[in-house]
Amino acid sequence: MKIMSGDVQVSAAANEVEENEAQESDARLVGRVKEGDLSAFELLVRRHNQRLYRAVRSVLRTGEEVEDAMQDAYFAALKHIDQFEGRAQFGTWLLKIGINEARARLRRRVRLVALDDLSGEQAATSTMTEQDPVRTPEQQVGNHEIVAVVEAAIDRLPDDYRQVLMLRMVDALDTAQTAEVLGMGEAAVRQRLHRAREMLEKDVQKRVGSVMQAAFGFLGQRCDRIVTEVMRRCRAELASRGV
Repeated sequence: MKIMSGDVQVSAAANEVEENEAQESDARLVGRVKEGDLSAFELLVRRHNQRLYRAVRSVLRTGEEVEDAMQDAYFAALKHIDQFEGRAQFGTWLLKIGINEARARLRRRVRLVALDDLSGEQAATSTMTEQDPVRTPEQQVGNHEIVAVVEAAIDRLPDDYRQVLMLRMVDALDTAQTAEVLGMGEAAVRQRLHRAREMLEKDVQKRVGSVMQAAFGFLGQRCDRIVTEVMRRCRAELASRGV
């Protein structure tokens, strides 16, 4: 991949792209990136920030490390963009990179408790009784309180169940895409999704329905922060190559 030199301006105003750029397919943007158009990669980052955040968070659950993992996933995707052949959707390919990065970080945690050491029911029981994560102030008012309840309940799901639920119900991937991202069979995806729903419903004790789509937002300043750091690393990499 050859990268054209030149600064990429990242600011709040960058969210307002030209309509034709906003409608441009991932495949065309990837083609532009392969030709060296770094601005096309920025569009891909913004387009996939929300979904990648949710997928990585389903593994790690801690905000700062989630964003670090996202940056590494984007950087890896850029470095290996020539290996993307289009057999799968770019978004699915990116999610696999993000999930793998998150899992690698999880394995490096010194105090990681492996759910493999527990039976399925023991894992469900022990994990669901963990303390609720701290919520942001915005999540404590109005409808955000409902979103916070859903997010907290999802966070208490066992890891394997939470990842399937996030990809299927929150990110709206289909069964085949979820199986590909997580590296498991479609039957396993269906089984874990069914069990995750049961655990979630018991925990929340109310219908969650459309609230799921509002969970784990990653927009505005948070989106801009990731874009800024990813593009900074890209420019630094170019500079190190003398481009």
